Amino acid sequence: MTPERTTAYRKRPATSKVDGVLVAALVLGMLVGGRLPDLSGVTRKLLRTGVVLLGLQLSVPQLLDLGPGVLVAIVVTVSVTFFGTLWLGRRLRLPRGLCVLVAGGFSICGASAIAAVEGVVDREDEHVATSIALVTFYGTLAMIALPLLGASPQWIGLSVHEVAQVAAAAPASGLATAMAVKLGRVALLVPIVAVVGARGSRPPLGFLLGFLALMLVSPFVPAAVLGPAKTVTAVVLAVALFGLGTSVRLGKLLKISPRALLLGLISTLLVCGTGYLSLRMV
Repeated sequence: MTPERTTAYRKRPATSKVDGVLVAALVLGMLVGGRLPDLSGVTRKLLRTGVVLLGLQLSVPQLLDLGPGVLVAIVVTVSVTFFGTLWLGRRLRLPRGLCVLVAGGFSICGASAIAAVEGVVDREDEHVATSIALVTFYGTLAMIALPLLGASPQWIGLSVHEVAQVAAAAPASGLATAMAVKLGRVALLVPIVAVVGARGSRPPLGFLLGFLALMLVSPFVPAAVLGPAKTVTAVVLAVALFGLGTSVRLGKLLKISPRALLLGLISTLLVCGTGYLSLRMV
C-alpha cells in the first residue's frame, strides 16, 4: 500500500458520515411521501449506481494486509450472521424480504448493504424502511456497548453494523484496523448479493461487476480523488433513499412488530458473538 493511500485511508473515519446521511434522506422522503410522483424507476438506478461507487472505498491490498486469520474471521462472521438471521426470521414467521434485508444490513454494512440487497429481492418498501430503522437502532447499541466491554479494534470492525458507527466506537490507536476489518465485510457484498439475486428474477451481475471493477482500480486512484468520490457516492445513495422513502407509508412503519425487533436483537447478538469467537479461534 502506498504512503499516500495509507494517509487517505486513515483520514476516512473523520468523514464517515454516509450512513447518517442515508438514514436522514430516507426519513425526509417518508415525511413528504405521497406528495411526489412515483420515483421507483429512478430510485432503483440510483441505488445500483451508488453501490457500484462503493467499490472505490475498498482495495485488495487493504484486505490482504489484515492477514489470513482475520480474513477467515470476516468470512465466518458474515456468513453465520447472514444465514443465521435468515433462519431465525423464518422461525419468527417474518416476510422473507424483510429477513433478507435485515440479514444483509446486520452482517455487512448497514444501510448501504440494505440498499444493495433490496434491488435483488422481492420486498415491500416498508421492509426497507423497517430494516434501516432496526440496523440504525441496534448498531448504535453495539457502538456503545462494545467499547464498554473492552472490545478489540478487530472485534469492533467485525460486529458494529454501520461504517460510521465503527469509526465512532473504535479507539484512536486501533481506528485504521477496525475500519479495514469493516471494509472487509463490505467486500462480501458481492457474493451475498449474488446469492440472493440468484434466487430471484433480477440478476445482479451488471452492478456487481461494476463494484468489483472499481475495487480493483481503487489502489491506483489518487488520494485527492477519493474524497470527492465518497461525497458523490453519499449524494447518489441519499437521493435514491429519499426517493424510496417517498413511497413508504408511516402508518405501516410505526407498526413494527415485536418479532422484527426480536430478530434485530438476536442478529446483533449473533454478529457480536460470532465475531468474538472467530477471532479467538484464528
